[in-house]
Amino acid sequence: MQHLIPFSAQQCLKLVSLRDGETKLAQTVHTCSAKSSLADTLASAKSKHVRFAIIGIGEDIGPRANLGRGGATDAFESAMAQFLNLQSNRFLSGKECLVLGQIETSDLQLPEGTDAEALRKNVERLDERVISLVSQVMAAGLEPIVIGGGHNNAYGLLMSAKLTHKKKVAAVNLDPHSDFRPREGRHSGNGFSYAAASGALGYYHVLGLHELKNSEETLDQLTTFGGHWHTLQSIWVRRELSLESAIKEIITKLNDSQMPVALELDLDAIINMPSSASTAAGIPLMDALYYVSSVARNTPCSYIHLAEAAPGCHVAGIGAGYRETGQSISELIYAYIQGRLQSQQIG
Repeated sequence: MQHLIPFSAQQCLKLVSLRDGETKLAQTVHTCSAKSSLADTLASAKSKHVRFAIIGIGEDIGPRANLGRGGATDAFESAMAQFLNLQSNRFLSGKECLVLGQIETSDLQLPEGTDAEALRKNVERLDERVISLVSQVMAAGLEPIVIGGGHNNAYGLLMSAKLTHKKKVAAVNLDPHSDFRPREGRHSGNGFSYAAASGALGYYHVLGLHELKNSEETLDQLTTFGGHWHTLQSIWVRRELSLESAIKEIITKLNDSQMPVALELDLDAIINMPSSASTAAGIPLMDALYYVSSVARNTPCSYIHLAEAAPGCHVAGIGAGYRETGQSISELIYAYIQGRLQSQQIG
């Protein structure tokens, strides 16, 4: 499979500790065989009523091209080590999920000290791979759950949704940064501005935007586009409105747009999460879970993207980073899946 590293059943089982009388998600999820074509794998999954395809993008060229820290390469592995160890039971069987694998990025990774221009050229190459793979997943009728890499990959995902649905996409992004920076070459800070310029992004709302982590130029560009936001300070510091009321407003606007919805979350929005731009002034994980669950349950989501987690950036070392990012992403995956399944029941 071109530019896909399949995640096999054997890899799933290597990650789990099995106990008598228990069934883990690793034993029930569908996996990908290197012997099958991508088209056959997706068709087979759809025939078995699989709804979600879990995809990893292990790269940090986007954040580094944005002059930030590296480390966003291992989120998929850390997440699968935790998620697949969860129980298969009445709340989630696991049979709804295909663990597809990771987009090949090793040939695009460049050594420390590489200049930004070279990194940005490779981000463009990665965009092509993301669009190629994710478009096929969406066309097969599966919802991508995309883990890892920089937020630069929002561009490829938005382009994939536009190609699949043949219309612009409405995006909501829980993020202290709007990622609507100037189009100076592709990096993790301008995925949404490039998507807007390409015609893929039709509506954009940033939840938790930090009032002092976005330049005036960026805010001007976002305003000119017609973007919306609720700031971190207005909800969590000044308490001018509740998170619940903000999310209700966002859901109404997303549904009024009559566009497919892109659900985006930058892990650096969460307090002290190991990431390329971790922050002490972040939001609680439980609020992030509420955001994901609410949007997934009440809007026509096309995918979820969990970006920027960097286990190696944990202050206590990579082992602690694997545990924290893995557990957090696992909870976010479950919040999304449960929300989407409840949405189907409501509909």
